[in-house]
Amino acid sequence: MNPKENPYAPGAGTRPPELSGRDNIIDQADLALERTQKHLSARGLVLYGLRGVGKTVLLNKLIANAEAKNFVALYVEAPENHSLPAILAPALRSALFKMKRGEEMKGYLLKAFKALKGFVGALKVKYQDIEMSLDIDKDDGVADSGILETDLIDLFVAVAEAAKEKKTAVLLAIDELQYIKESQLEALIAALHRVSQNQAPLLLFAAGLPQIFGQMGKAKSYAERLFEFVSIDKLEEDAAKKAIEKPANDRGVLYSHDAIAEILKQTQGYPYFLQEWGKHSWNAAEKSPITKMDVDRANEVALSELDASFFRVRLDRLTPSEKKYLRAMAELGSAPQRSGDIAEKMGRSVTAVAPVRAKIISKGMIFSSSHGETGFTVPLFGEYLKRTIPEFD
Repeated sequence: MNPKENPYAPGAGTRPPELSGRDNIIDQADLALERTQKHLSARGLVLYGLRGVGKTVLLNKLIANAEAKNFVALYVEAPENHSLPAILAPALRSALFKMKRGEEMKGYLLKAFKALKGFVGALKVKYQDIEMSLDIDKDDGVADSGILETDLIDLFVAVAEAAKEKKTAVLLAIDELQYIKESQLEALIAALHRVSQNQAPLLLFAAGLPQIFGQMGKAKSYAERLFEFVSIDKLEEDAAKKAIEKPANDRGVLYSHDAIAEILKQTQGYPYFLQEWGKHSWNAAEKSPITKMDVDRANEVALSELDASFFRVRLDRLTPSEKKYLRAMAELGSAPQRSGDIAEKMGRSVTAVAPVRAKIISKGMIFSSSHGETGFTVPLFGEYLKRTIPEFD
């Protein structure tokens, strides 16, 4: 069929044509947004799950919903090599200018700008990656101590007060939250805790890999009471079928039952892979309905593309010892494995391979569950390793 009319949209954070299976989470987020607007107690949302389950897509949907409710919504992605102040300062500056809307700078908005000025000035020396300036005098003693937790509390309170004055609310959306260093994560949670205690109109929605649940609990023991931690997993069968069928049906194209069954088998219901198989199945078919034979032809192309891009880019970041660790994991199976079993498979002790494991976790390739097991953050990565490194030595 005509690839120019192909409805599927595989990509990093690209919204699929049918966002299925996430309605309950969207409703939960909408409730938190509405309560925040009314200055009532609301818990922020932290979406966590593997790569390819649609966390960023869902986070973007929640941002769009917030903006439709007159929120000042800010999206930042936490990179591995930048500090929290460096990514927050420009975002908060943007939020304050959106609240200003060409009006005279005064009241709580002026105080918030001054707090931001103090925050940036005090932390530029400590965190040398902050590149921002404001042509305004700061207020001495507000967000300028150089202690991140103290200053971030002052700054968030000032921004929330400005939002309240302007009859709006602020949504701070942070993606890849797992890359924020523990001490900085601790400061972020403390600042959001103070805002929550004041029932001020500032809310956090965030997304990260599975380890973020443990990281936040370790940073602040009350994190589990401050946020709703929402697991984002592969889609249930009905939702996965809808994600594949509806975009095609909207264009008058059908799938045979065995074609759908084969796609679900190959993708295991992971949203990103569903889009890949939908795209290649459409391109492989000559006419409607799309058959299992079309999907069989698509399998080879889809796997080849994933191996060359989605999987390969992650493998290339690994050292030989890290690849060996992951290959040992793959040999044991796709489910999370005990660290002791992985070390035994490598013929080494747990303590000997612990530094390698820690490095791979820091790169976001694996996560450690609360049960002392280690799992891949990328679905189907174990199968890829077996294809790429057939022999385990």
